[in-house]
Amino acid sequence: MTGSGQRVAIAAAPYVFTVVFFVLWEAACRLFKIPVFFLPAPSVIAQASVEYWSQLLFHSFHTLWMTVAGFAIAVVFGILLGIALGASRIVNAGSQPLLVGFNAIPKVAVVPILILWFGVGWIPPVMTAFLISFFPIVVNVATGLSTIEPELEDVMKALGAKKWDILVKIGIPRSMPYLFASLKVAITLAYVGSVIAESNASRYGIGNLITRASADFNVPLVFAALIALAILGVIIYAATVELERRTTGWAHRSGMGQG
Repeated sequence: MTGSGQRVAIAAAPYVFTVVFFVLWEAACRLFKIPVFFLPAPSVIAQASVEYWSQLLFHSFHTLWMTVAGFAIAVVFGILLGIALGASRIVNAGSQPLLVGFNAIPKVAVVPILILWFGVGWIPPVMTAFLISFFPIVVNVATGLSTIEPELEDVMKALGAKKWDILVKIGIPRSMPYLFASLKVAITLAYVGSVIAESNASRYGIGNLITRASADFNVPLVFAALIALAILGVIIYAATVELERRTTGWAHRSGMGQG
């Protein structure tokens, strides 16, 4: 396959795979006559999306705002703490047990505490999105900074560079691919956190909509809400990938994984 043909195939692949997935889903539901209350077909979900489009749009934007806010806080604090961990072995060694222990706590168990502290509203979803997406950013930034070759550090020091110069000119650019790798993971985790909190601590959002639709046994609306959430996740993920391509394109080798 020529280079231009392969680029076209790669660009079309996501759409083709998505269409095939929904076609197979629709065919399976019709062929095996799966009940709507168990697994609605995509056509039924589409009808529910049209019927409840205003609710889906309103709650989707609310979830998007909660997720982006929590994710933005996680990025800021994650980068700052990651730099601190990567720049100092003492800080890294001292904080590792605390970070690992905190990350091991299920965030579902933290939601009731957030409700107790802040009440029902927008703060618990934002905080949950922050808490659940914070750890990967810290770890990856710290890893990128701590993997600078000792030989490179020696050369920089021999040229008169101070530790801060090495961190800014070598460490931070080197950690950028690690950062974006963590961002692509963290943004999906942030959605999980905000939806979990919205299910219990908010009157709005996709999580709250799913909870109310489940209570009414409105399974098509539940799946419509899930697909709306998936679409939001894909959009944010694609934006992150595009920002990564523009920022750290130098870190990706061409010709890998072709075919």
